[in-house]
Amino acid sequence: MTIKDYLNQAANESPNVVALKYKRDGDWRTTTYQELRERAWRVSEMLVELGVREGDRVSIYRENSPEWFEIYHGIVGIGAIAVPVDAKLREREVRHIFRDCGVSVVFASCRLAETLEGMHEKLPELRTLVMLDCVGKNQSLCNKIKHETYEALWQRVDAAAASEGRAFDRMGPIDSSPASFIYTSGTTGRQKGAVLTHHNFMSNVDSIDRSIHFAKDDNLVLILPLHHSFAFTTSVLLPIYKHCQVTIVESLKTIKANMAETSPTVMLAVPLLLEKMLSRVMDGINSKAAARSMYKFGLAKVIGKKVNEGLGGKLRLVVSGGAPISPTTLRGWNKLGFCIVEGYGITETAPVLSVNPPEAPRVGTVGLPLHGVEVKIDQPNPEGIGEIIAKGDNVMQGYWNNPEETGKVLVDGWYHTGDLGYFDEKGYLVISGRKKSLIVNREGKNIYPEEVERQVLKSRYVLECLVLGYQEGEEAGERVGLIVVPNQEVFDSMKAADGSSLSDERMEEIVREDVRAVLKDLSDYKRPRKIDVRFEEFEKTTTQKIKRYLYDINTAGQ
Repeated sequence: MTIKDYLNQAANESPNVVALKYKRDGDWRTTTYQELRERAWRVSEMLVELGVREGDRVSIYRENSPEWFEIYHGIVGIGAIAVPVDAKLREREVRHIFRDCGVSVVFASCRLAETLEGMHEKLPELRTLVMLDCVGKNQSLCNKIKHETYEALWQRVDAAAASEGRAFDRMGPIDSSPASFIYTSGTTGRQKGAVLTHHNFMSNVDSIDRSIHFAKDDNLVLILPLHHSFAFTTSVLLPIYKHCQVTIVESLKTIKANMAETSPTVMLAVPLLLEKMLSRVMDGINSKAAARSMYKFGLAKVIGKKVNEGLGGKLRLVVSGGAPISPTTLRGWNKLGFCIVEGYGITETAPVLSVNPPEAPRVGTVGLPLHGVEVKIDQPNPEGIGEIIAKGDNVMQGYWNNPEETGKVLVDGWYHTGDLGYFDEKGYLVISGRKKSLIVNREGKNIYPEEVERQVLKSRYVLECLVLGYQEGEEAGERVGLIVVPNQEVFDSMKAADGSSLSDERMEEIVREDVRAVLKDLSDYKRPRKIDVRFEEFEKTTTQKIKRYLYDINTAGQ
């Protein structure tokens, strides 16, 4: 079955079930599955009027919104290919994606008009910009570019054809047809477009459901951006598979208030969000003597129940993905009585490969491989650590228009993730680090930067860090280097003996001393020989992963 088939099934079997809940003009509104399909029909008619045919690439370049869902289903429903683009990308990155896959139509937020200015001249294949939210001050931004408005097109299409879903019914994909080109976040350079089919996505949805078991009465809160494969598969596709609801938060600042108003049952989040939420909870506990005592003497779950009530009272499951989560964060939430499980996936595998079963999670692992997904360790070393490779119906066809890069990662049907890991004694997958980041010293010992980074981050004086290998002279092997960014909030609360703010030199001294102290728990060969302190945060991808390739060790530590 294709994505279109599943939307049709949801609309036919659960027409009045709420598919989307969102806030507009201060009020919560809903869209049922029948209404979602009807709106997707109209989008399909728009696309046909704009000359879009099966196999054409159409981009969605905007923030999360109910329109995102209808546009996506309208695109793939007629066999075109959706190209989701992060609204936070720079102009050159957006231009690269549009050029690389020959995007012909773009649905964009009017707020992003400045980025799109001049695209027509630079990209001859780009025929039409369709702008949304063209009201108020946004309108003046759109006036600078040649465009159609979503609202005008909506009114212009053949109402009878739209109401009957003629284009949606007449045109369409098969399950092996590409549904999306999802461009990687670019931690190691130029973005590549993973070609993911209808079957890739929906087989992954089926596998996820077999491992975690979602229900028709579940209400998933959407926080993560939909251009991200984890958010897309779990918040756009899984709901049409289960006929359940998605609630769209207004912004990162309104998460708690929105959850309190809508009572979600499932939250899908990245570690950074969960760490910040836990930090706020612990600040609240530590600020009250009674709460501190309850937490200390085994009544943390009583506090956790009140926390859950503040989030709507029905939250039964939180799934963390997109990046590794600290075991300390997991244990902190679990102590409060929340079920938070970690999973693992890659854009190129649609994306989930493994997840901790809620009934038997193991902290420090990324769980068990999903049903129907083969995961094995390639060329393990004596410790059992090797590259994680995967095979299954969820694995992409390849990178668009890039056979060389495809050949590097797809070998005999196995996708080579570039991640290193091993299976523990219970068969749970453990991630050790990235293959490209591995440091091999002159004694031939392997050092996994992520292990050292986790230790460094135990220092309260460190905001973020990066462990890199470097050469010294002509000696064989690499040495371990470290770049750290001080936690300015901590230092802002500290004063020098004379009451003044600490100097940069004193902050560097404190950071180095504390980092060396926390690193004493590691073997000597894993400890950095150089520590470089910088006061500017690392450049990151939009999923908050550090772009490692931009940095090297160039300042000697003391």
